[in-house]
Amino acid sequence: MKIKQIWLLNLLFITGNIFAQPLGQKLQSAFSRLQADSQCRYGSVSLTVLDAKTGEQVFAVNPNMGLATASTLKVITSTTAFNLLGKDFQYQTQFGYTGSINADGTLTGDVIIKGGGDPTLGSWRYEGTHENHILSLMVDALQKAGIKKIIGRVIGDDSIFGSQSIPEGWIWMDVGNYYGAGTSGLCWRENQFDIKLKTGRVDSPISISREVPAMPYLNFKSELLNSPSGTGDDAYAFLPVGGNLMYLRGTYAKDQSKKSISVALPDPAYDAAFRLADTLKRLGILISNDPESTNTLTAKGLQTPQIATNLTTILSPKLSQIIYWLNQKSINLYAEQLLKTIAWKAGKQPSTDNGVEVEQDFWKARGIDPHSMNIVDGSGLSPGDRVTTLTMATILQSAKKETWFPDFYESLPTSNNMKMKSGSILNVLTYAGYQTYNGRELCFSIMVNNFNGSSREIKEKMFRVLDEMK
Repeated sequence: MKIKQIWLLNLLFITGNIFAQPLGQKLQSAFSRLQADSQCRYGSVSLTVLDAKTGEQVFAVNPNMGLATASTLKVITSTTAFNLLGKDFQYQTQFGYTGSINADGTLTGDVIIKGGGDPTLGSWRYEGTHENHILSLMVDALQKAGIKKIIGRVIGDDSIFGSQSIPEGWIWMDVGNYYGAGTSGLCWRENQFDIKLKTGRVDSPISISREVPAMPYLNFKSELLNSPSGTGDDAYAFLPVGGNLMYLRGTYAKDQSKKSISVALPDPAYDAAFRLADTLKRLGILISNDPESTNTLTAKGLQTPQIATNLTTILSPKLSQIIYWLNQKSINLYAEQLLKTIAWKAGKQPSTDNGVEVEQDFWKARGIDPHSMNIVDGSGLSPGDRVTTLTMATILQSAKKETWFPDFYESLPTSNNMKMKSGSILNVLTYAGYQTYNGRELCFSIMVNNFNGSSREIKEKMFRVLDEMK
C-alpha cells in the first residue's frame, strides 16, 4: 500500500510539473516545431511576447529580424493616430459656393465640396455617413441658401492631400481593386464601387451585368473567365492612370454566390461631384456645366476655385469609431488616409512619405529605433514594409497605459479566441495582439515570411504556437 501511495505522489508531482511548465518553455517547443516545419523551410519566422503591463520579455526568437508585416502594420498606424490626433478627432468637409445668388435664386458661380481628408464620407458603415444622407445635407444647405439654378459647376476639391494617391511600393495588380483604392483629399463611398457579373460554364467569358452605382462616365472591358467550383474569386481590375477604360482580368468561380467584385474609383472627388450634380438635376435644380474635380480641372490647365461662402461643415465620426472599422475590416484606405493626416497635423505636406517620417520620429522619441520599422505605407499592403516583432510588440505594450486603450483593444478582431490583428499578403502571414495567460496580460507579434504551400495550413500551425498562451 505504501509503495502505491509513493507512486501516486510521484505521478502527481510529475503531472504538476508538466502543467507548471514555464510559458517560455512551452512557447519554445511550439515555436521550434513551427520553425522546423516544411512550410517554413525557406521562410523567416519571428515571435516576440511581452508582459503587457511591464514590458518584460516573456519569449522571443528573431525579435530583431525585419519582416513584411502585411496588415498588422495597421496596429502601428492606429496607435500613432490615437497618440497624435486623439480619440475624439474628427475630419471636416466644407461645402459652399463661389459667386453670388440673384433675386430669383440663380447662383452665378460654382458649388464646391472641399474635402478635408475624411475617409468615411459616403460610407455605409456609420449612421451619419451614408451617401444619401450626405447628399441630403448638401441639398438642404443649397435650398436654405435659396439656390434654384446654377450657372457654373459642381466641383469636388481634393487638393488637400496632393495628387499622388497611390503609395510607392504598391503593386499594379492591387491598385485597381477596392482594397487598393488610393487616398484622396475628398473620399467618396470609401473610393470604391461594385461590378455585377454574369457567370456561365467553365472557361467561357464572363460579361458585366451592371455597376453599382451606375458609372456612365467609365467604360469596361471584361477579359474574365469562368473557373471551376471551389477556385474562388481571382478577378482583378486594371485602370490605366488618366484613362476611363477599366479592364477586368483573371478568373471567377462559377459557384461564387456574390457574383460581384468591388473595384477602386479612379477619381473619388469627381464621383462625389457627379452624384451631387445628378441629384440636383433630378430635383429640378439646373446646372449649366458638367461636374469637375481638381484632377479634371488640372488636366484642362485650370485652377480649383476656393469657397467664398461656406454653407455647412460635415463632420466625420470620431477617430475611435474610424479605427474600430479600420482594424475590424482591415480597411487599407483608412490607414493610408490616417498616415497622411498625421503628417498634415504635424505641419508637413500631407504625403505618405511625410506621414512615415512623423510616425518614425514619434516612436524614436519613445525609444524605438526607426530602422526597426522600415515602412513605405500605413496599411501594410506594400510587400516592401519591414518591421521587427519586437517593435510591433513594444508598440502594443505602450498602448496599454493610454486612456484610449479600451477603444484600440475593442477595434482588434477576435480570431482563434484571441484579440489580435491579422495580416496576409503573398506568402506572408502575421498576427499581433493581446492574450491573458494565468492572469498575466501579454502582448505579442508573430510573423512568417516566404512560407510555401497553403495559407490555411500555415495559419493552423501558427495558431498552435499562439495556443500556448491560453
